[in-house]
Amino acid sequence: MPKKASKVDDRVPKLVILIGQFLYKISPVLAEKYARKLFITPIKHKIPKREFHMEAEAVQTKLFVPAINKEIVVYSYGNSNKKILLVHGWSGRGTQLVKIADAFLENGYSTISFDAPAHGKSGTKTTLMLEFIESILAVEKSYGPFEFAVGHSLGGMSILNAIKKGLQVKKAVVIGSGNSVINIVNTFVEKIGLPNKVAVLMRNNFEKKYQFEMESFSAYIAAKEVKIPVLVIHDNDDDDIPVSEAHHLAEKLSNKEILITNNLGHRKILGDTTVITKIVEFLLIKK
Repeated sequence: MPKKASKVDDRVPKLVILIGQFLYKISPVLAEKYARKLFITPIKHKIPKREFHMEAEAVQTKLFVPAINKEIVVYSYGNSNKKILLVHGWSGRGTQLVKIADAFLENGYSTISFDAPAHGKSGTKTTLMLEFIESILAVEKSYGPFEFAVGHSLGGMSILNAIKKGLQVKKAVVIGSGNSVINIVNTFVEKIGLPNKVAVLMRNNFEKKYQFEMESFSAYIAAKEVKIPVLVIHDNDDDDIPVSEAHHLAEKLSNKEILITNNLGHRKILGDTTVITKIVEFLLIKK
């Protein structure tokens, strides 16, 4: 069993926690509705300066994804016919993997990325991993084929699920990826100061509404059907997703390498020179 979080996440605004706890005292049902809305609503951050050049230089187009009836914004970065798919994580955006994208350009590749539903410039306010997966498949159909795929956090989980559903790439890299959807739900509920009973109610309501088992989208389940080489990268000091998730995921991959870093956390890892060098070596150099 995964280690239980010992405390509320101090990065969560106190008001968010107080509202949830107040609602729980009135009714666990009300608290669950509140937590569920938070869970499917990403935070849209301003684009940092380090991403300005990619945002300016990439060709941006809109793509309608029929499977989810939503429109997303796609970034075509570079002019090479050799293309690599990049997928950001929760509350990220299509330019978030800019340092990795720049390294690919230097090596003669172009990248295709996108703002997932409810992220960046894409519309709507709420989304789920299912919509990330369908967006990947739609992007492949319109902008592919891709030689490789790189995903961060939820983007990594989504890439593995997309491969399971037919995404064709030669190799993949997942960075700071979660492994179990149930673990993610449980941890989220703990971090906003609510008891596990709320997590159980959330799972039941999601599954009733969407008619699927949430755990069926877990990375370790998709990994069993992924036969291509996969590089799993994670940091020991990741406060969002524990490094144990990376080890559990790697156990289910039949053809993998794993890189564990230190002192980079969940997002700084995306710009680390050693990490980027390893990605380039794994995808572009190593046979």
